[in-house]
Amino acid sequence: MWSCMVYNETNDSVDLRLCQDFGLILSIFSLVYLIVCFPLGLCYNALLVVVNLSNKVTMTMPDVYFVNIAIAGLVLNLVAPVELLGPSFTRWPMWEYNNELYITLLILFNISSLVIMYSTTLLSLDYYIERALPRTYMSSVYNTKHVCGFIWGGAILTSFSSLLFYVCNHVSTKIIECSKMQNKEAADTIMMFIGYVVPAVAVLYAFVLILRIRKESTPLDQDSGRLDPSIHRLLLASVCMQFLLWTPYYMTLLVHTVAGAPGSHSNRQHLTTYFFLRCLSELLAFCSSFAIPLMYTQMNKNFSHKLQRLLKRLHCGDQPCPHERSAVQQVVT
Repeated sequence: MWSCMVYNETNDSVDLRLCQDFGLILSIFSLVYLIVCFPLGLCYNALLVVVNLSNKVTMTMPDVYFVNIAIAGLVLNLVAPVELLGPSFTRWPMWEYNNELYITLLILFNISSLVIMYSTTLLSLDYYIERALPRTYMSSVYNTKHVCGFIWGGAILTSFSSLLFYVCNHVSTKIIECSKMQNKEAADTIMMFIGYVVPAVAVLYAFVLILRIRKESTPLDQDSGRLDPSIHRLLLASVCMQFLLWTPYYMTLLVHTVAGAPGSHSNRQHLTTYFFLRCLSELLAFCSSFAIPLMYTQMNKNFSHKLQRLLKRLHCGDQPCPHERSAVQQVVT
């Protein structure tokens, strides 16, 4: 909870003013996010999912991964208002939530982060496979859909440690052994390693392979079945953006893992600074829910055509559209 009650309110100390300033800054940033970024993220994520699912025939392998990222972004959009309007991010919270809701928000946040990071990672690896071995269907849309299902399953299983932490908080009075699992540093270590270190190494490896194969010009480069060249720019921009927005959050997990519980070996000023940076890093992570779909809609050349087809289909209603009737007549003749 963001509170300055630990300080002496009658004493105009530097620590108290720092705590109040940090709380005001977080409140302003949270309000800006909810007014600007939250509706943008909600609209663009929903638009990305609806447009691609309504044009399943024309979906490519990158489209499937970006739809998966957009669904995870919608989950983050659901978590963001509850979290940002709560006591942790603002000096004037609209509500207080109990331990059950806190653990639920934490689990949803962890699941979304894992889905986003691993979708980006596997997109990089599959892009290399598609560049190196086109038309082999190793990275086909059909296979990618199943991979995305495994991503969600793996993210849920990885977040199971948070669920154990929640259960032990309720039964620890009855089961003494359960207190051994109440170790948040261990949970942060697991999230740091699985959610950041492994994807970072895999993405770096995939980029090395992609750069190597781009330097080698082969006759396959003129294959019409290869991915659109703009996908490479979109991949590079999205990966850089993801790690730029999520790295601060995982760095705070690293600090918590290495230094232990904040405040145990530091003064109040360091404690306040740590919690401020922790909240600010979570706010940056929430920003990924609108940054990636915004980049996708702007950099993907085929998205505007898919959106136009969807709008025409909605305008025509149940009746077949004129361009569809002409296409059918040409096929018949």
